Amino acid sequence: MKKAFNLFDFSQKVNYRIEILAGLTVAMTMIPESLSFAIVAGFPPLMGLYAAFIAGLITAVFGGRPGMISGGAGATVIVLIALMNSNGLEYVLAAVALAGVLQILVGIFKLGKFIRLVPQPVMFGFVNGLAVIIFMSQLNQFKAIVNGQSEWLSGTPMLIMAGLVALTIGIVVLLPKVTKAIPASLVAIIVVFALVFFLGIETKTVRDIASVSGGFPPFHIPNIPINLETLQIIFPYALIMASVGLTEGLLTLNLVDEITETKGNGNRECIAQGSSNILNGFFFGMGGCPMIAQTLVNLSAGSRARLSGIVAALMILVIILFGAPIIEQLPMAALVGVMIMVAIGTFEWASFRIINKMPKHDIFVGVLVALITIVLHNLALAVLIGVIISALVFAWESAKRIRAKKYIDEKGVKHYEIYGPLFFASTTAFSEKFDVFNDPNEVIIDFKESKITDMSAIDAVNKITERYAKVNKTVHLRHLSADCRTLLKNADTVIDVNILEDPSYKVVID
Repeated sequence: MKKAFNLFDFSQKVNYRIEILAGLTVAMTMIPESLSFAIVAGFPPLMGLYAAFIAGLITAVFGGRPGMISGGAGATVIVLIALMNSNGLEYVLAAVALAGVLQILVGIFKLGKFIRLVPQPVMFGFVNGLAVIIFMSQLNQFKAIVNGQSEWLSGTPMLIMAGLVALTIGIVVLLPKVTKAIPASLVAIIVVFALVFFLGIETKTVRDIASVSGGFPPFHIPNIPINLETLQIIFPYALIMASVGLTEGLLTLNLVDEITETKGNGNRECIAQGSSNILNGFFFGMGGCPMIAQTLVNLSAGSRARLSGIVAALMILVIILFGAPIIEQLPMAALVGVMIMVAIGTFEWASFRIINKMPKHDIFVGVLVALITIVLHNLALAVLIGVIISALVFAWESAKRIRAKKYIDEKGVKHYEIYGPLFFASTTAFSEKFDVFNDPNEVIIDFKESKITDMSAIDAVNKITERYAKVNKTVHLRHLSADCRTLLKNADTVIDVNILEDPSYKVVID
């Protein structure tokens, strides 16, 4: 059973060395990713780093659980590209701030619990699709811009890049077998950096992506008209961004819960995430959400407290202010190798081992979610479609469980004992159980082993009583809830409801 986690770590022993080293490792992997996402979206590159600092710090201190890392994530940035192209940067900043407000409202009204509705096959598909995306995104680093065109590296540059990536992967894989005192990812980055620097090896570096030098995030109120028309422009983007961010954030929280066997607070994470996005909107950040890849880097480095996230965020700020000349010389091969290992670790390899034991519809859902995640890069849409399909399959399977035991007692009264849930999907099968014209004049329908769960079920019962009434036959309904009896008695039918044997459960009506 999962134990509760102290959200501020005050009562827990913190390994400061591991937390600090993990934070440094996370910072190194966040910089190129944040810069890349900002550039892809057409934002100033520093907006990505500002988002990594602001989102990383706020959620590390106030978020729903230790161990999670937030920053300028591609999942949320992709949503804003169209708004950037159509209305410009000021509207983007306003949309980011509004998305933060919506996320806070979700947390305040405790709607984060609905992440429980995500089935395991959807989680498998989501995580596997994300692992593929992380891996595929690293392949772009094996390309270079030649005459304005992106082309694959070839010859010596390709061999150097591939060799350094292989060296990084080798260190990450083998070092933990020797010692776990220092995060293997950080050692790999340092070793490859030293090798390239001291041997003068020509290879792609962070400088080739963008400059990371700048000042403290400046306060800026988005310069937009304050009117209903502006709200109509930015609200759809803010709503989608908030949804995508919360979906990825709460799924990440669940994943960390499973890995650490502790329990986070989803509603608290929503509020922290929303607060960070409001600040992003007023301090030139591109907005963001929890980042699964960096979170897994953090956990694999041994972090279990908030300190690593704080260190990572502060390190990014220090790099922006003072450390750019050094960080810009980091070989991209080292960062690519680390992220490839993250992709491998993210993939749910267990899903292959149990695939022959899973129902076919679960396999279909998992594969579909993974494909949508990979093809569209829309995590929220992939999860939503997966949940909807899973819900429809569940409704269909539940509908097939409705059955009736029939017999005629010594008084000539026919009994229908209903088994299984009666709801919108099972009403047709329920209605087909009755032989209205051939039944005797008195019929008892017993719901002791069944449960009426929605208005469609109540309507189905009502129509059955109407059919019997039209041929002047009497129907007794037994073991109905009080709410259901009230609704049925209000109907214009001939109904005699037995209330002496009714259980105390409440019917679910919407």
